[in-house]
Amino acid sequence: MISLYTRLAGLAAQLLPESLLLLVARLGVASVFFLSGRTKVEGLLTITDSTYYLFETDYALPLIPPHIAAHAATYAEHLFPVLLVLGLGSRFAALGLLGMTAVIEVFVYPDAWSTHLSWAGLLLPILAKGAGGVSLDALIASGRLSKGG
Repeated sequence: MISLYTRLAGLAAQLLPESLLLLVARLGVASVFFLSGRTKVEGLLTITDSTYYLFETDYALPLIPPHIAAHAATYAEHLFPVLLVLGLGSRFAALGLLGMTAVIEVFVYPDAWSTHLSWAGLLLPILAKGAGGVSLDALIASGRLSKGG
């Protein structure tokens, strides 16, 4: 039984390389935040009146004025996911979204810890390992995007 488990674990490791796992994590968590950001705007990035209202009421944060929080959150929910999809500055983007997740958990929806934990579960490997091999970060690190190279 242990031998079968060992063979299956080895097969899983071959079929699911770290670069694939990190790509799926990046795309999965990027979609959550990007789609949330799109609910806050009209057109490209025009923040809606209902978004301002939510940041004045339901999403009110201590120490941060609602209009600033609305802009910061909305732009972050657009920028960081795009960076994750491209695999560019992935650790920075993951850290930004992890910070947003912590703020949402502590100040906005403290009872939604299971959802926030699932977001953190996708963001922490990116923060720890980077974007993986299928990313602009990897191309930059390899020198394949340098001039003349």
